[in-house]
Amino acid sequence: MLSVRCASAKPLHPFLHCIPTRLTTSLPFSASCSLSPPPSPHPWRDLDTWRRAPPCELRQWGPKGPIPEDLPVREVESIESASSLAELGAVVLSTADPLAKSHLSHLAFSKWRRLKLLVGHAVAPDRPARPEKPVLVSTKEVPAPKNSGLPLNAYMLHNLAHVELNAIDLAWDTVVRFSPLHGLLGDGFFDDFARVADDESRHFGWCSQRLRELGFKYGDMPAHNLLWRECAKTAGDVSARLAAIPLVQEARGLDAGPRLVQKLVGCGDQRSSQIVAKIAEEEVAHVAVGVHWFAHVCEQLGRIPCSTFKVLLKEYGVELKGPFNYSARDEAGIPRHWYDSTINQGGTNELSKVHDRLALIVAMEKENSG
Repeated sequence: MLSVRCASAKPLHPFLHCIPTRLTTSLPFSASCSLSPPPSPHPWRDLDTWRRAPPCELRQWGPKGPIPEDLPVREVESIESASSLAELGAVVLSTADPLAKSHLSHLAFSKWRRLKLLVGHAVAPDRPARPEKPVLVSTKEVPAPKNSGLPLNAYMLHNLAHVELNAIDLAWDTVVRFSPLHGLLGDGFFDDFARVADDESRHFGWCSQRLRELGFKYGDMPAHNLLWRECAKTAGDVSARLAAIPLVQEARGLDAGPRLVQKLVGCGDQRSSQIVAKIAEEEVAHVAVGVHWFAHVCEQLGRIPCSTFKVLLKEYGVELKGPFNYSARDEAGIPRHWYDSTINQGGTNELSKVHDRLALIVAMEKENSG
């Protein structure tokens, strides 16, 4: 398996010591990727702007959209005593209370940017601290909306809040777990994923606020642990982590976002639909970060991203599921031939924009009829 693994041995050349023999001598290309140089991913046009922006303080959802919190900033001793980004991330991962985790995540990123700390090194826990509720069950045991005790709009918001809470931990785990590779990846990698964690903490806060407004809270129904299992599987492999999380899990958010917005509108919950639409809009940056760093790692390894991506998904049992929101994925910079077998290597799109839109409409109709 082609990977960049955490290792204590001193490399002879950056990354190259990490390539297992069996993939360096065979299967450098997948069947759907030609031997001609593949087109490079087109970076998201706003990536540099996103990176330069100060920590976002719009952590409350007002009457017309995001606004600054009306609460004073609470200093926390565990954050104040941390001396590196990796230590800050470890504090967040060890915090069980969801709202505290969200708050600490923002404090951690803000301190990192304000004080220009070193990335440093810390040990990531096997799994992040979690509250007693929600009870975590298998995906088959997650109750259907009619059996959840929540109205449909709150049910969907609870599911999204669960995704966002996991996303906080996924991003910080990437920072902490791969901190030994700082010399190979550089500050930019860790700054990007710390910023992703900050974004996700804001998204969780918006979902939690809206659930409270509806008379519910996060933890009121069981939830699954699927997202963290994907993270755990890729704990020793940064290339697989990038493939499985931002390029698959986060990208699924781009696919599902418009459908969720429409379902909330159908419930008559315009306020929740606006929150979800804003979250989906901001998730483009997280996928774009994954594209950038996955392509960077592949370049260092001398590998072709398309074939590497597909080999890693097969190796780790990660499934690609449509329908795909091509326009959002295109904006984030994921080349279609990476994930869609109907797309030619040369960039020819066998699905028109009308077909793209119809695929999303059909998916929405199926969900609404279910």
